[in-house]
Amino acid sequence: MNCYLLLRFMLGIPLLWPCLGATENSQTKKVEQPVRSHLRVKRGWMWNQFFVPEEMNTTSHHIGRLRSDLDNGNNSFQYKLLGAGAGSTFIIDERTGDIYARQKLDREERSLYTLRAQVIDITTGRAVEPDSEFVIKVSDINDNEPKFLDEPYEAIVPEMSPEGTLVIQVTASDADDPSSGNNARLLYSLLQGQPYFSVEPTTGVIRISSKMDRELQDEYWVIIQAKDMIGQPGALSGTTSVLIKLSDVNDNKPIFKESLYRLTVSESAPTGTSIGTIMAYDNDIGENAEMDYSIEEDDSQTFDIITNRETQEGIVILKKKVDFEYQNHYGIRAKVKNHHVDEHLMKYHTEPSTTFIKIQVEDVDEPPLFLLPYYIFEIFEETPQGSFVGVVSATDPDNRKSPIRYSITRSKVFNIDDNGTITTTNSLDREISAWYNLSITATEKYNIEQISSIPVYVQVLNINDHAPEFSQYYETYVCENAGSGQVIQTISAVDRDESIEEHHFYFSLSVEDTNNSSFAIIDNQEPVFYISILIADNGIPSLTSTNTLTIHVCDCGDSGSTQTCQYQELVLSMGFKTEVIIAILICIMIIFGFIFLTLGLKQRRKQILFPEKSEDFRENIFRYDDEGGGEEDTEAFDIAELRSSTIMRERKTRKTTSTEIRSLYRQSLQVGPDSAIFRKFILEKLEEANTDPCAPPFDSLQTYAFEGTGSLAGSLSSLESAVSDQDESYDYLNELGPRFKRLACMFGSAVQSNN
Repeated sequence: MNCYLLLRFMLGIPLLWPCLGATENSQTKKVEQPVRSHLRVKRGWMWNQFFVPEEMNTTSHHIGRLRSDLDNGNNSFQYKLLGAGAGSTFIIDERTGDIYARQKLDREERSLYTLRAQVIDITTGRAVEPDSEFVIKVSDINDNEPKFLDEPYEAIVPEMSPEGTLVIQVTASDADDPSSGNNARLLYSLLQGQPYFSVEPTTGVIRISSKMDRELQDEYWVIIQAKDMIGQPGALSGTTSVLIKLSDVNDNKPIFKESLYRLTVSESAPTGTSIGTIMAYDNDIGENAEMDYSIEEDDSQTFDIITNRETQEGIVILKKKVDFEYQNHYGIRAKVKNHHVDEHLMKYHTEPSTTFIKIQVEDVDEPPLFLLPYYIFEIFEETPQGSFVGVVSATDPDNRKSPIRYSITRSKVFNIDDNGTITTTNSLDREISAWYNLSITATEKYNIEQISSIPVYVQVLNINDHAPEFSQYYETYVCENAGSGQVIQTISAVDRDESIEEHHFYFSLSVEDTNNSSFAIIDNQEPVFYISILIADNGIPSLTSTNTLTIHVCDCGDSGSTQTCQYQELVLSMGFKTEVIIAILICIMIIFGFIFLTLGLKQRRKQILFPEKSEDFRENIFRYDDEGGGEEDTEAFDIAELRSSTIMRERKTRKTTSTEIRSLYRQSLQVGPDSAIFRKFILEKLEEANTDPCAPPFDSLQTYAFEGTGSLAGSLSSLESAVSDQDESYDYLNELGPRFKRLACMFGSAVQSNN
């Protein structure tokens, strides 16, 4: 660095004061060099220029000296330093004018300082001369090493690139002054990366010096060094690392690692089934590793190979169904190649890799196989039961050849035996059904789960078994005065049989009506004529039928048209129909009236039979101390009193023991003179209930006027009974005679069910 020190002398006499040299510290050695100065006289001042080196280690390094020519050395002048850096970076000796640097100077921080100097008379305090401005310039030394500012470096280059291919350029910078010698002149060199890479010394450009294979090594670390001072001794240096990656090119073909694959397929597998996979390997990656599999040799055209784009596997699929009994093994050859290959890389893919695949067919138990996909049989109608229709045949395709059983699904007209022979079970009529669609099932005897079905169509052939007949009912009208040869009716016929050609019918009068062939009417005494017409078809053999044509003879009046007769017949027929309808409606009304009357009578009779339903039910007890005198006892009291009295009878305790009930029943039958009366009364009530057609089919209430005198059984009423019937046995009812038989059956069954 250069330092300029400008001195102005007031006397105008150009004097050169000795200028002290500055010392430069280079590393640890002090070297004193004379300060270079430039002199110029102006108004009594001398301009001095000094060059001060940087990196001075002393805290008070002498730079130069300011001295006025008016200074006689008696210390009467005072020197002052002004400007940026004065007092902090630079100081001046006020008595002598010597300038010192107080701290280390760095050109990279500041290379130029501009200062001002003053000379003051101590006695007067005034400036002896005007202020003098001077510049101090810091000179450069090589104190900064080269640095790579764009780190980290990374580059990608295709593998197998030729020598000299550009990879990347690295650049370093030096903070030293490029105009000061060689301090900032750099030189690049390769510390790591040989022999695959090289670097240009002056530009830092990295190039390929040898071909590289990504499959062997896919990335490299290269270290570049930059030195200043053109690499001379004492130069400073810096390094950087460059990661160089090799991108893939399709320089490898796919190769099968296995020369033989063994696969199996079931003979029941449908077409399109995947039976296995094969795999080739490619050292390339990405798009360059995509493969295409194909069949190279397969004479049977039974298999195919497709590529799984995700896994790059070859999937062997079934192209046609296989049959173990026909062929149980196959051999095919497969090949593989890359999907994408650049033209300039075809030299690496001249011969595709191949492999051999052996495929074994697995046997399965197959259902029976019919010889034909369907059967069509023909049989004439009206053939007798058991007639032969046809034969179906199915076989077991497996090696064991199981016997076959046949059956017909839901058919009552045909039957099939174990040989597959179809016969009829009923006579067939083509006019009822001309075709039969059957389903024949074949089942293996050794494995009944193996079943096959096939359609069988049976056509019933026609025979001429139906005679022709009128196509409709004819009612023909003819005027009584019709002339000879007049056409009075055109008739047609139909035949239910099927004809090979169009039906052709032959009409003629029957033998018995031959005499009427000249049809005539005399005196209109026979208003209706019946003509027998013989119709013959063209079948083989020909069939004939006799049909009766009814001809009405009527008075056509002056019009001479038979439409008048037809209209009258229509009116008469409609009138007759109206009368019939009216009669039917009257009959229906009579029937409904009779039904309503019957229901009303039954309802009224039910009300008479049960008048007590509208009354208040209660138990009445009437006591008489007089035993009575038999039939004459009726005179002792008024019987009407028994029916109209409302006296409540005393409640008696119900007996729970069946033995007591039976004994009381016997006693009640032998009590006083009124027992016969009440027995007769009860019998009449029973007879009335049994013969009542309106009696409900459930338990009914029969009301009795009173129980009778001296009854020891107590009340027979079930009302307010505190004893459960479930604890009683009703077997004793069987001993009471046929009248209690049904009661014994009802209660005995109920008790058994409850138990």
